[in-house]
Parts: sequence; C-alpha cells; structure tokens
Amino acid sequence: MTKKFNVSSNIKEAETLPASFYRDQNIFDLLKENVFLKTWQWIGDESQVPFEGHVHPFVLLDNFLTEPLVLVREKDDSIKCFSNVCTHRGNIVVQHPGKVRHLRCMYHGRRFNLDGSFLSMPEFEEAENFPRPCDSLYEFPMRNLGPHLFVGLNPAFDLDAVLSSMTERIGFLPLDQFKFSSILSKDYLVSCHWTLYCDNYLEGFHIPFVHESLNELLDYGEYYTELLDHATLQVGIANDGEECFDLPEYHKDYGKKIGAYYYWIFPNMMFNFYPWGLSVNVVKPISINKTKVSFLTYIYDENKFADGAAAMIDKVEREDEFVVEGVHKGVQSRFYTTGRFSPTREEGVHHFHRLLAKFIDKE
Repeated sequence: MTKKFNVSSNIKEAETLPASFYRDQNIFDLLKENVFLKTWQWIGDESQVPFEGHVHPFVLLDNFLTEPLVLVREKDDSIKCFSNVCTHRGNIVVQHPGKVRHLRCMYHGRRFNLDGSFLSMPEFEEAENFPRPCDSLYEFPMRNLGPHLFVGLNPAFDLDAVLSSMTERIGFLPLDQFKFSSILSKDYLVSCHWTLYCDNYLEGFHIPFVHESLNELLDYGEYYTELLDHATLQVGIANDGEECFDLPEYHKDYGKKIGAYYYWIFPNMMFNFYPWGLSVNVVKPISINKTKVSFLTYIYDENKFADGAAAMIDKVEREDEFVVEGVHKGVQSRFYTTGRFSPTREEGVHHFHRLLAKFIDKE
C-alpha cells in the first residue's frame, strides 16, 4: 500500500515531511520508482559524442537506478539516447565510447543502425514475425539547454517549461563556450538521505549562520526565491564591490547586481550560474543514509574564477556537509516528528516537499 503524505499548500500553516520519511527504507525505494523513474536527469554535454557515429555508453545513477544507456550522434548530427541493452538476450550492446558504423552486440552479433532500429541478426532466417518494433533499441526522450543534455526514462512532465524559464534568465550566456574542467570537478560522499541535501540547497535561510564567507559576498536581505512548476530559482544579489553579471539591457534583471542564479530542477539537479561560469551539482542517492554529490565545473571567464571561486565552492560544500549530516542524525531521534517552514525563507523547501508528496502518491 502506497504511503501518503500531506503537505499543506499554505506555507504559513504547513508542516515539513515527517522524520519517518527519512528513516523508512520502503519510502526510499518508492522514491526510486515514483520520483526518479518519472522525472529527468542531466547526463552531461554534447562533447561526449563529438562526431557523427560517435557513441558514449553510461549507467544512469549507478547504484540506484543503474540503468544502462548509450548516447549516439546520428548521421543528421542529432543526438539520441537509447537503452544499451540488446533486445535479443539482454547483453550490454556498446561496451566502450568511440566512433562506429553501427551498433553491434558482441554476444550473438545482433546489429542496430545508429538510429536504434534493428539491422540484422544471424541465424534468425526461420524466425516468424521477426523483426518486430520491439527488436529495435528503446529510445528515451531528450531535451537540451544549449549543449547540456537531459534524459527522461518515463517522465511525468515535460522539461521544456523549466528550460524555457531558465533561458529567459541565462540565455544571454554563451553556454557552448563554457569549458568543462575535470580537474576542478569532484565528487563528495555525504552521510545523509539525499532529500536532506536538497532541502539545504533550497533555502538561503542558513547562509548567515553557516556560510560566513559566502554571506560577505551576497546581500542576504535581497536574496529571494522564485518557484516554477518543477524547479526553483534562487537569486543572489552581490554586495557592493563583488563580482556580478554584466546583464544586457533587454534582460528582466537589468540594473540589478546579480551575483548568482541558483537553479534547482526536481528532484536532484542544481545549476549554479556565476559571472565566471557554471557549477552543475547532481545529488545521487546511494542508500538511505549515503549520498554522492557530483560537482561539475564549467569555466567561462578564467580571470573571474581565479579570484578564489574554487576554494569558495569547496568551503561552502564542506560547511553544507557538516550541517546536513547533523540533520540526518537528528531526524533519527524518536522525539523529532516534523517541523514548520519559514514563510519568507523556506519557500523552496516547501515546494520540494509538496512535489515529493505528490509523486509518492502516484500509483
């Protein structure tokens, strides 16, 4: 029987998800099927398949969804995402990235075109009603934000509205000129339930108390949150003398000293735009009390990044880890049940909890 949660739409009277939400293994497993299977995931950028015929196999959220997928750049230069599982006996089709003429399973020689369609199969001349549509590779829907790619396994909402809203704010940035830095990118292992990490990200309420250095850069009094159907935007206003975006005159925020745009896309993706570039954060569940957070760094202006941005990101992350791990320990208490939301500072957390309750309730 599906567990139901009720989070009031009125933030002034609403209570947070109860402590039992973070402690129940059945609920953790339900989140996999009812949330992650029905939403979207960022899967990197187009550089993974730079040329026609290039393929890139990967596992989506390994140790959680663990879904084998493969990116393919087709002859018309479009990029598609297919199941990387052979429709014959279930072997992995593409073992290594590289350029190919077609996709071929090494187990029994079944071949597929670059568009995923069935091509040929040895020793099947006498098979009746073959091939069928299901003998082609399963194709998943994809969306893109500039060069950044998203895939949905069985999405319950269209990502276009979220991406259009993001483009309205950050469309002036030449995202195709942002360069990924493997050296500056890293993973963090955090001892907490993955949703607690998202809770923390979704409010600036804790900044003056937890992030002294960050608080010196941002005007906390002007910090605000905007809610989208399946996303949020937190706008960081820079203090005097700090780096801010050089916004074009047509921009809706022209005249404001924007130091950062912090986008969160339900359920587990963060896109942090700064004057120096972009930090993509993906929160990856491992177990009910272990989470991996991947920080992927894209540099646009090296001079602005050289002003200590890397050290700041790592410092803020370590501070967040300490707090979130403390919350994870706290919600294990028999005497903590649920909390209340700050109507002025925790709109994003309230939005997240309502989305979780809504998706969990879906059969």
